Amino acid sequence: MVDYPGAANPPFRLSMLIYDRRYRSLTIQAVVFILVMLFASWLIDNTLKNLAIMGKTLSFDFLFRRAGYDIPQQLIPYNSDDTHLRATTVGLLNTLQVAILGCISATIVGVIVGVLRLSSNWLIARLMTVYVEIFRNIPLLLWILVILAIFTEVMPAPNAYRGENPAASMIMFDMIAPTNRYTAVPSIGMSNPPGVIAIGREGISWAFIAYVTVLLLAYLGHRFLKERAQRIQDETGNRPTTWWIILAMYVLPVLFLTWYFGLHLIPPVLRGFNFAEGTNLDNAFVVLWLALTLYTGAFIAEIVRAGILAVSKGQSEAAFALGLRPRRTMRLVVLPQALRVIIPPLISQYLNLTKNSSLAIAVGFMDLRGTLGGTTLNQTGREMECMVLMMGIYLVLCLVISAGMNVFNNSVRLKER
Repeated sequence: MVDYPGAANPPFRLSMLIYDRRYRSLTIQAVVFILVMLFASWLIDNTLKNLAIMGKTLSFDFLFRRAGYDIPQQLIPYNSDDTHLRATTVGLLNTLQVAILGCISATIVGVIVGVLRLSSNWLIARLMTVYVEIFRNIPLLLWILVILAIFTEVMPAPNAYRGENPAASMIMFDMIAPTNRYTAVPSIGMSNPPGVIAIGREGISWAFIAYVTVLLLAYLGHRFLKERAQRIQDETGNRPTTWWIILAMYVLPVLFLTWYFGLHLIPPVLRGFNFAEGTNLDNAFVVLWLALTLYTGAFIAEIVRAGILAVSKGQSEAAFALGLRPRRTMRLVVLPQALRVIIPPLISQYLNLTKNSSLAIAVGFMDLRGTLGGTTLNQTGREMECMVLMMGIYLVLCLVISAGMNVFNNSVRLKER
């Protein structure tokens, strides 16, 4: 066999960008990137020229002008004299509130329904099937309007709870009063408030900081004990019992802080024609939250059911052979393995719920769509700027959710040696 010098690494020629497989993929990527950038530059230039023809310029200075409109639902102080930027912030916080609470409640509903759909009880399994099929196959907007109609037409007025023989009665141990205008729920009070840290017009309670601190320390202690127990098990084959220590680390500091600050629930009390003392949740928020929960929960239920069915039946049979009861088998054996199948599509449902929260405009809930993409857009006439900002905020919000869930997905996925 004769070796020819330089045959393994021939000199570079321009034709190799097309005919050599080592460079062809890079060439295609570079060409596609250049074409995409050219298209984007043409689109931006065309947009700016059209805005100039209409006598408009691309400017975001409207964010610092007076908003001039009220927002009923507020997590931070706001009035009509504030700027459009603060109104946008209030709307964004309302969106985050609905999205976070909706993801939590929809997950709880989805897991319960998904497990019950596989129940050996024929009636329970069929009822869960009916729930899933009904909510999955009717548009979310219709469910929002139906639930709004139920709250508006069926729920009693606040004064129906008044008198010795009221026409309506409170629920949940006389702590919640649903009405046709709002839902009265208990608020949290403190007998020994520690004060707040003033940050502009807002403030952060020292009690909140204390609770977050003890929970963070408990989580770090939980991680340490878990790693220590795993190390001892690897060395000796015996895993020490740590659940009671972990439970104490979470519960005891929280109970102490609750006693020290004197935390207690303040139930709503009817005074005149309205409830006072507690917190009155606007029905627009309650309706949107409930509709998002029930609608997304139906999809999550199917994801959970598919994940459970993806686990080999032999896993359950082996657990039963070891003496584990069905509930413990589901919690300790099946669900941990099913998470590897459940989490990827679950991320998509969280993103869908976050984006579907923009339908809040149908019930008058002032979220990001209602403030920046609604009243602010109509008042200022800056439709391009408002749409670009709103799309960017939703994009960043969804990317953050996706990144956080992907971190959790990496922690539960199968580790190969």
